[in-house]
Amino acid sequence: MTFLAATPPGTHPLTPICGYGYLNLQVIKFYYCAITVDTLVSSAVAILVTLAIGFFVASRLRPGVPSKLQMVLEFVVSYAKDLIGDTVGSDVGFILPIAATAGIYIFVANWLDFFPLGAITVLKPANADLNQTLAMAIVVFVIVEAYAIKVRGVGGYLRHFLRPPFPPLTIIEEIVKPITLSLRLFGNIFAGLLMVYLLTLLPGVFAWTTPISALGVTVWKLFDVFFVGTIQAFIFMLLTIIYFGQAREGLEEEMHGAHAVTRPYQDQAATPATTS
Repeated sequence: MTFLAATPPGTHPLTPICGYGYLNLQVIKFYYCAITVDTLVSSAVAILVTLAIGFFVASRLRPGVPSKLQMVLEFVVSYAKDLIGDTVGSDVGFILPIAATAGIYIFVANWLDFFPLGAITVLKPANADLNQTLAMAIVVFVIVEAYAIKVRGVGGYLRHFLRPPFPPLTIIEEIVKPITLSLRLFGNIFAGLLMVYLLTLLPGVFAWTTPISALGVTVWKLFDVFFVGTIQAFIFMLLTIIYFGQAREGLEEEMHGAHAVTRPYQDQAATPATTS
């Protein structure tokens, strides 16, 4: 039983590259010269599995009779495409690969937690490390902000933060997006690991609880991995799409407003002058 949770959740030893230099951000210490090997290895495994599934499906595309795996992936991509069309309304070809790739990768990484990764100390659920989820959230944040600048222009992008009712709140709301996005995913996956760890400790306190502990771990992992893990992958993908939609929020009204201001002058210029 203990091999299911060999180490307490949250244990991610740092491996120095150029020392243990860090920035003290009050709420967290940012180590810029050290890495967590277990998270890098676990995320690399999840990436390889995700790529393997993608290439496997791509090599066996059957337009007439699709396989079950192809049908699942086509459903996810089609659903994300429709969601982007309803939420953002444009640039589906740009947003779809970003949102769908993030969702499928997180889905695979979370489902890998069903296997007894604790038996290998270097393998742990990748999304149970805040370093991993924060890195993904920052990537999404940077891409969304770059997209907002592209569609609005630098001036329109800056004016967007000055909109009422209270501009400072708008700025804070934008800054906390990667924090909330990363903490939501991390918190749910970490809580699942913590629950498994507590269940594996029961037999050490009460020997008669061994069958109950084994059953509890199995049932909880089925629920946590296949339900919670899937929901969290969907939420991350959904919020990514919503953030792209917010990057265009009010853009159409601004364009119509600018057109309404310039149109009377255009009409006046186009009307020939008449004299009596």
